[in-house]
This record gives sequence, structure tokens and C-alpha cells, in this order.
Amino acid sequence: MSGVIDPEWSDDERLIEALRDALRSADEVPAAFVEAGKAAFSWRTIDAELAALTYDSALEPLDAPAVRSESAILRSLTFASDGWTVELELTPGAVLGQLDPPAAGTVTARGEVGELATAAIDELGFFALGPPPTTPYRLLCSTQSGATILTGWITP
Repeated sequence: MSGVIDPEWSDDERLIEALRDALRSADEVPAAFVEAGKAAFSWRTIDAELAALTYDSALEPLDAPAVRSESAILRSLTFASDGWTVELELTPGAVLGQLDPPAAGTVTARGEVGELATAAIDELGFFALGPPPTTPYRLLCSTQSGATILTGWITP
């Protein structure tokens, strides 16, 4: 070493700013790591039976002669897979549902950011989640017999 100080580092303010920049970039998580984490999280339900939407009352055409003074407060949805059907009724106060065939277990509403609500499924397959989520969600039904059913996305 010659004992000569680099002029770039002779100014304390410049040095402190360079250190701040280095620490700031060290705290940032690379985008590839974030995407890998999201992908790993989504694989948790890879063994779930995927239930596709087969009926949505909101998509039913209105009868021409009928006149509605207000919109319905109840929305019915049906999700089906090879071995399961999930019947849902969305009301302002709750998400009511039933598994067919009936099975006890738990149901969890999952949004883009994680769990939103959880409830028990009784031995007749009935469950009630309330109040309903206000953001898009999917239902993950896990039965005591080990079956896992994942519905498609539900938008409020």
C-alpha cells in the first residue's frame, strides 16, 4: 500500500452513502427467489382433487317476462371433480356449503396472500364460513378420510 487515499472515499458523506446503497441492495430479495418461493408454496396442494366450476347462478340469464326490482342476495355455485361435488351458497353474511359425498373435515378459504378463514365440515358435509372473504379466494376442503378438494377461484 502506498498510503494514498482514493479521492472517492476521502469524503465521509460519499462513503456513508455508498455503505447505505450496499446495505439497501443486500436487503433486497432477488426476483427469482421470490418466484421460486411462490412456486414452492403452490405445490403444497398438488395432491388436491381439483374441482372445476360447473354452475354459477350469477351467469344465469334473466327470464324475459320476469321483472326484478333488486338483485338477488344469494349466489349458488357448484364445483365438481371426478369423485366430489362442492355446493356453495354465497350470502352477504356467510359462505354456506356441502360436500357430496358427505364427509367431515375442515374447509379453508385461501386468497392470494394466504389463509382468509377456516371452518369445520360436519359429518353430513355441511360447513359455514363467515363473513365471506372480500377478495378472490379458493376453498380447500380436507376430509378426515384424507381427501383434499380444491375449488377454482371465487370472486365476491
